[in-house]
Amino acid sequence: MKKDIIIILDFGSQYSHMIARRIRDIGIYSLLYPYHISINRILYNKPKGIILSGGPSSVYRNDSLLISDNIFQLDIPILGICYGMQVISFIFGGQINKSKNKEYGKSDFIIDKENSLFYQIPKKSVVWMSHFDEVTHLPKQFQIMGHTSSCSIAAFKHVNKNIYAVQFHPEVKNTEFGIHMLKNFSMNICKCHANWRLNNFIKKSIYDIKKYVSNKKVILGISGGLDSFVTAYIIYKAIGNSLKCIFVDTGLLLNGEKKIIYNLCKKMNFSIKIINAQHHFLSKLSGISNPEMKRKIVGREFVYLFQKESEKIKNAKFLAQGTIYSDVIESSISDNHQNIFSHSIKSHHNVGGLPTSMKLKLMEPLKKLFKDEVRSIGQELGIPKKILYRYPFPGPGLSIRIIGKINKKKIAILKKSEHILDQELTNFGFKENVSQAFIILLPIKSVGVMGDKRTYEYTAVLRAVNTEDFMTATFSKLSYEFLETISNRIVNEVSGINRVLFDITSKPPSTIEWE
Repeated sequence: MKKDIIIILDFGSQYSHMIARRIRDIGIYSLLYPYHISINRILYNKPKGIILSGGPSSVYRNDSLLISDNIFQLDIPILGICYGMQVISFIFGGQINKSKNKEYGKSDFIIDKENSLFYQIPKKSVVWMSHFDEVTHLPKQFQIMGHTSSCSIAAFKHVNKNIYAVQFHPEVKNTEFGIHMLKNFSMNICKCHANWRLNNFIKKSIYDIKKYVSNKKVILGISGGLDSFVTAYIIYKAIGNSLKCIFVDTGLLLNGEKKIIYNLCKKMNFSIKIINAQHHFLSKLSGISNPEMKRKIVGREFVYLFQKESEKIKNAKFLAQGTIYSDVIESSISDNHQNIFSHSIKSHHNVGGLPTSMKLKLMEPLKKLFKDEVRSIGQELGIPKKILYRYPFPGPGLSIRIIGKINKKKIAILKKSEHILDQELTNFGFKENVSQAFIILLPIKSVGVMGDKRTYEYTAVLRAVNTEDFMTATFSKLSYEFLETISNRIVNEVSGINRVLFDITSKPPSTIEWE
C-alpha cells in the first residue's frame, strides 16, 4: 500500500517541525515545505491533506507571507494553525487585527459547534495560545467553531469545504487534546491510513538501494555519529562489501575517536579505510573565522578526499551521507539542492558544502527522517547501544566549537576540556539523561588569578541540552555540584582557560551548536 502524505506549509513558526513529527507519530507520513512551494510541487506529492503552520508575520502587512488562493481549489482538506488560520481568513475576505488581549500560554478553549475536527473532544479543554493578531470578522463562507475568554474566534470552518482553522497550537503537548485533533484531521477528514512504519522504511530503503546501486560501489564518509552508522548499516544490508567506508581524521576530533570508530566498524563488518588528513584540514582552515566558511571548507575538502579515494576503488559511483531531515531544514536545501526554504539557519557540511562539480552521485537514505526516527531505526537494526546513544558530533568537528580562528593550541585545549566533561557526565550519572553536551572555546580572554599570579586566558562555555528531535531543545538542569566540579577541573587541569560559563539558552531562539 502506498503511504498517504500530509504536507505542512511553513510560515516560519518555531513549531512547524513539531506538526510534521506529530503527524508521523500518528502513523502518517508528513513533509515540511516552505509556504511558497508551487502548486505543481504540491500535486507531485499527491497529499491527502495540507496544514498551514503558524508564523511570526502579520497578514495585513505589505510584506506578509501569503499563499496562492488556487490551493483552496485543489479539493484537498486544509487545516490552518495560528498564522495559518489568519491566512485563510485574509484570503477569503475576513478581517484580522491586533488582539486587544494578547494570548501566550495556556487558555481554556470552548467548542461552540460540534464538527469533525473536534470529534470526541470535551466541550472545554486546555489549549496553547501564542498570538498577537486575531480574526475579528469571519469570512462569509465560514462559521465559528470555538472560542476562548480572550479570543471570540478561536476556531472556524468553511461551510461547504473541508477547510478548518484554529488559533491555538494543537501540535504542542500543552494543548490537552491536540494530538486527537490532528488525528481527526488526518484520518477522519483527510481519510489517511496510518501506514507509515519505520520497519517498512527499512525494507523499502534496502530494496531501493540494492536496485539503484546494482553492481556498483558506494563510498560512505563515516563520522562516528548515529546518522552515519545507521546509513552505513542500511546500505551494508543492501549491498554488503560493495560499501566502502572512509573515515577522515581531520585532527578536529575528540580524544580516542579514531580508535573507537575503527573498532566499531570492524565489529559491524564494515570495510573501513582511515585517511590521516590533520595537516590538510588545518592548513585549509588557517585564518578562517567565519562559521559558514568553515562548514563549506570542511564539506568541500571531504568531497575532494572522497573523490580522490574513489579513483582507487574500481566501480565506485556513489557517495553516501548520513544527512537527516533537520540538516535539510536548517540548511534550507531541498531535494534537488535548490533553496526552497524561506530562511537558512546554517549550512551543514554534508548539505551546504557540496560542490556542483562532484563526480560521485549522492545517496542520502535518511534525509526525510528526524533524529528520533533514526534512533528507532538503529534499534530495529540491532545497532549497539554505544552508537545509538552517542552524543551527536558535528561533521566539521571542533572547528565549529572553536569560535573564531583555529590553531593547534586551541584544538588541544578543547580536546582536553571535552574529555573532562565526558568523565564527569559519567561520574555524576548524567550522560544518559542529557541529549547532547559539549564545550565551546571562545576567542575572548579575561583576567584571572592563579597562585597569586595574574592570568589572561580563554573562556570556555558548557552547552548541555535535552531534546526529542534536535529541532527544539531546552538546556539541561544540571546540579550546582556538577557545574562546580566541571569548572574547577577545567580551570585547574587545562592550561589556557581561566573562566567557565554555562549556556542556559533554549532552541529556539539559539541553535544547539554555536556555529
